[in-house]
Amino acid sequence: MTSLRGRAVIGGILWAAVTILLGFAGLQSFVDQGAEERFDELLRTRLSQVVTAVENVAATNPEAIEGAVADPVFMRSMSGLYWQVENELGQVFRSASLDDHVLPRPRMVADEAANDRFLGPMGDPVRAMSRRLTLDDGSLWHVQVAKSMRGLQQELAQLREIMLTAFTFVIVIGVVGALLQVTVALRPIEKLRRDVQQRWTSEGGLDHGKYPEEVAPLVYDIDTLLTRNREIVQQSRKQAADLGHAIKTPAAIMRNELDALARAGQPVGEAIAALDRLDAQLKRAFGRMRAQTGIAAQPAVTEMDRSLGRMVCAFSDMAAQRNLTLTAQYPPGGRLRMDPTDLEEVLGNLLDNALKWASTTIRLTATPQADVVTITIEDDGPGIPPEQIALAMGSGQRLDIAKPGTGLGLSITSDLLQAYGSALLVDQSVDLGGLRVRFRLQSVQPQG
Repeated sequence: MTSLRGRAVIGGILWAAVTILLGFAGLQSFVDQGAEERFDELLRTRLSQVVTAVENVAATNPEAIEGAVADPVFMRSMSGLYWQVENELGQVFRSASLDDHVLPRPRMVADEAANDRFLGPMGDPVRAMSRRLTLDDGSLWHVQVAKSMRGLQQELAQLREIMLTAFTFVIVIGVVGALLQVTVALRPIEKLRRDVQQRWTSEGGLDHGKYPEEVAPLVYDIDTLLTRNREIVQQSRKQAADLGHAIKTPAAIMRNELDALARAGQPVGEAIAALDRLDAQLKRAFGRMRAQTGIAAQPAVTEMDRSLGRMVCAFSDMAAQRNLTLTAQYPPGGRLRMDPTDLEEVLGNLLDNALKWASTTIRLTATPQADVVTITIEDDGPGIPPEQIALAMGSGQRLDIAKPGTGLGLSITSDLLQAYGSALLVDQSVDLGGLRVRFRLQSVQPQG
């Protein structure tokens, strides 16, 4: 998992779960131990009550022991509280609550009270306490009291359920608290992301003093890196511009010389065509360089309807001069992540290609879809056979030498789109039957 938020939340949940489970187990053990101690204290009190009765009447009238133990619980059948007395002659006297049942003899009998466990008359778990008693006449008696643990177990089960509910609630509160804590802790990172995006479109730097001291060094390093990157890109663009100027000047001189020779009747057609291809290749290379360095330095944003409107207006006149109809459909507003100059060059190349090949109709549409906009240009011309599409997309390939141009329009367009992470899709128009070209650009949501 690469998400810091996910790691922190899962780690917090696991740590809280382990801590709470250990706490629950410890608290449950403490509660169980306390309940058993209180249970034994009650048994000890009952045992003392029976011992007192035995000491008072057993020597003279053992049958009177039952009456001497004046407690209604011992008188009610199967009440869950029992006593049993046995002398050294094997005579057994027991409480009315036992009915005809007899308690098992204690496994260990001593002068001090000892605990025991066994199943009671109703098959439920019973906890017993017994001791050996020597009367003044020298006779030995085994005194035993027992109490059903069913009620205690039910109370403990209810208490565990309450504790489990409470601990579950604590876990939920802990998870919510962890989410809030992580959200607050990651807020500087989210702010840094927004500031970096804003930094692309502004000349200002990142103010690391507005960040927590743990993040401030990172902000400073990022700002330094962005500044250095912008300087390198600006130097590259300047060098590219200088190189372009240095090449265009000799090319212009050569073109003038060739034009002069052509006017003089010299056969220079192939030389002029070669020079045209050279100009187109330079245009392609510098266009690609301009787009890539422009994106690296500052990702521009284009008002879609303005750029499309300008291009449609310009090419509608040219289409009318050729008896063609250019229709356009696009939503108002909208912003695209592309430099206006590059977008209009892409549209210009594609519309110019459509003007050359269309028979009657050219159609331009822009369709927003989620965070992208698909721009489509199609015509009713002959189109390009599927097996020749790759050839047409190649550098300087002309499918019809009778048509003017260098054959670089689609390849230049493809290069510009690739610089923006897009691609030019070429196929046949379903509606018009001619060529259809499409590309997608990332849309920019308005800030607010």
